[in-house]
Amino acid sequence: MTTMATPIESVATVAFDAHTFERLSQAYQRLDHHDVAQAWHLLEAMHVLGQTRLLPHARSHWCMLGLAWRTRDRSELSGQFLRLLLVPLGHLLGRLPLGNPGRANISAFQLMKVTPKLWATIRQFQSSPDS
Repeated sequence: MTTMATPIESVATVAFDAHTFERLSQAYQRLDHHDVAQAWHLLEAMHVLGQTRLLPHARSHWCMLGLAWRTRDRSELSGQFLRLLLVPLGHLLGRLPLGNPGRANISAFQLMKVTPKLWATIRQFQSSPDS
């Protein structure tokens, strides 16, 4: 898969790990959306980890769309809807902005370094057996 130029430390340095992605997803579901900031953070980590794979990438945006709906965040709703439409095209063309956390307040095309907080979350779910 051809990708846009990557930052030095990017999602490309993390091999996709379906187990970690599932554990992040389960943690997000367990929140029951009472801690909205943490729910967004977990979804961003899911996006960063899964964005190089079509279905996990789409799933992370679907969950973001659902959280935007529940929190009645109109800008996030429209941003996630657009991103859901772009996911297949991005994968087809091999144009994925690696490291991008997938939120509507950031350009859908912007490459980014993965933040230390997201790296820490991903690593936590890679190493923690009961997360």
